[in-house]
Amino acid sequence: MQVTVIGAGSMGHGIAQVSAMAGHDVRLNDVDEDRIAAGIEGIEDDLAGGVERGKVTEDERDATLDRIEAAPDLDAAVSDADLVVEAVPEDMDLKKNVFTDVEAAAPEDAIIGSNTSSLSVTELASALERPERVVGLHFFNPPHIMDLVEIVIAEQTSEAVEETAVEYVEGLGKEAVVVRDSAGFASSRLGVALGLEAIRMVESGVASVEDIDTAMEEGYSHPMGPLKLTDLV
Repeated sequence: MQVTVIGAGSMGHGIAQVSAMAGHDVRLNDVDEDRIAAGIEGIEDDLAGGVERGKVTEDERDATLDRIEAAPDLDAAVSDADLVVEAVPEDMDLKKNVFTDVEAAAPEDAIIGSNTSSLSVTELASALERPERVVGLHFFNPPHIMDLVEIVIAEQTSEAVEETAVEYVEGLGKEAVVVRDSAGFASSRLGVALGLEAIRMVESGVASVEDIDTAMEEGYSHPMGPLKLTDLV
């Protein structure tokens, strides 16, 4: 499958990396060519670390890098794409503009995915003439480490697009969870609830910030406590 990733930041180049590692040909696009170069350098560093730890072979590293192409021109980057994933900043108007630009240049049957973690995929899809090909593909940071991908089904998403999205995610070796479009989806919505309760506990003097985070990290095996995570987000 030809995959184009728009946005070469930490999420974008991570999505490009895992797609290429799964055997897809990938084009990495950004409005800033320096960011594309930095993104590819980040992929090279991640793969080098994988080789050092014995998680990635040298042949796998080389094959992955061979499948990734820098593509600063958006129209050319999406011209024959099967799947386009935008990973630009969380701004509704910006994402809508990217979507309309993609629709104008991509094949009619190309799937258009958004890596948004909380914005309405239904609203994003409404910017297009063919909104049924839009789906949310919420990867977690860093994409090459985190196993979960949240597939967000907009009101307009077709069954065929949903099925292809699940196949794509599972083909990456990731765990796919399918959710209907709603505020915060599943993961962000539950994360906010946990973070707010932790804040209330600090506010009422139940325990210290450090002890609340430690309780969730050690007691529930969370990689990061809810207050650390809230600060990071």
